[in-house]
Amino acid sequence: MTTFKKTLLTAAAILPLVALSLPSHAVMDSYMEKALINVCKAAKSNSVLKLKSTTKYYRLKTKTVALGLVCNGDDVITFAESYGANKTAATLQKSIGRVSITDVASVQKLNVTF
Repeated sequence: MTTFKKTLLTAAAILPLVALSLPSHAVMDSYMEKALINVCKAAKSNSVLKLKSTTKYYRLKTKTVALGLVCNGDDVITFAESYGANKTAATLQKSIGRVSITDVASVQKLNVTF
């Protein structure tokens, strides 16, 4: 085997390993960042009309926003509620639909006073 073939074979074997070991960082473009910031601001405004027009302008579904958007470390519904925007929080909550949680393994709570 020639040196060229050995080098080519080694490179072919190492290249996939290098590609897999590189960190993958999702880089957000400025348009998407601006869109998500504007949706957060609309949720904070307590104006359902502003929220709907902003999501429509950026072609986002309200359900997708409610389930996936995080504003300042909180999900968008909690974020809106923390700023007293109950109308927009309720609209986002309604877009998710009905969710019921049934506690199968109920844990008895103990109250201790001292």
